[in-house]
Amino acid sequence: MNRSRAYRYRAPWWLRNPHAQTIWGRVFKGTRRVRTREEVMSTPDGDAVELHHLDGAPDKPRVLFLHGLEGSRDSHYVDGLFAEAASRRWSATLLVFRGCGAAPNSAPRFYHSGETSDLDHVHAQLSLRWPRATWFIAGVSLGGNVLLKWLGEHGGASTVRAAAAVSVPFDLEAGSRHISRGFARVYDRNFVRSLRRKALAKLARQPGIFDAARAQAARTIFDFDEAVTAPVHGFANAVDYYSRSSALGFLDRIRVPTLLLSSRDDPFLPVTVLETVGRRARSNPALEVEFHDTGGHVGFVAGSPLRPFYYAEWRIFRFFEDVMERAG
Repeated sequence: MNRSRAYRYRAPWWLRNPHAQTIWGRVFKGTRRVRTREEVMSTPDGDAVELHHLDGAPDKPRVLFLHGLEGSRDSHYVDGLFAEAASRRWSATLLVFRGCGAAPNSAPRFYHSGETSDLDHVHAQLSLRWPRATWFIAGVSLGGNVLLKWLGEHGGASTVRAAAAVSVPFDLEAGSRHISRGFARVYDRNFVRSLRRKALAKLARQPGIFDAARAQAARTIFDFDEAVTAPVHGFANAVDYYSRSSALGFLDRIRVPTLLLSSRDDPFLPVTVLETVGRRARSNPALEVEFHDTGGHVGFVAGSPLRPFYYAEWRIFRFFEDVMERAG
């Protein structure tokens, strides 16, 4: 297994609980410290996606960010990533998935964990706009799954120098079932309420794309994916969607240097999945596995309560810098 020996993370004494780690940034961190400019980019199917750009120095690298489930420009980790880019004078762009932006998207479909065509389109367009740029991509949670699937689909043909994926739900079925148990049900229910509200609003504009009664009855992410995600996006059912979209099935094909940063106490995923990922990674030198015992889901908070340090956001950029240094 590839793993850097130089980097370690351990949750501080005041934030050892994985749920506290998971919730801290959302409650205490705040957002929009970094000013960005918005762009609406048309897609080949007549829809559009929302982008947010940070303009750095022209000779510095560019980073494309992918957010998590029901994330947006206002997600706490997104502003943290922009802040890391700004501190280095790098340029950065956030791709906001369809349905997560300020305005609802017009096409019948939404975003989902295996949908890579928008990433493909946006990266291609931005690469044409800045053809001499050195590109990196970072994905968080669902965005990390999308990123790893996309890298696997492209194999060694990608023009990305390196990638980083944080708190990825590598096995979507295992993750969806795990989050519906115990305290994690709090997250599950919050996600379902948000997803169902958007889905029913879309159904009013696009009648017949799924059954309203089944969507209303959904109480878990699995239920929602069975009732809405699968029929809208052409899958037979939720299990078919999970099996065809999980990053776990694409890890072997990745040829771009890629950091996999996760915590064994992630409340969104059973630890057995990370054990499987670790075994798969041993045969792929492109994958640098960094699994810590603590950190929660997209947490990795360190420092003190008055001066917290967000390890994951810093580590992503440190990995990108390491890759450039190794390349000379």
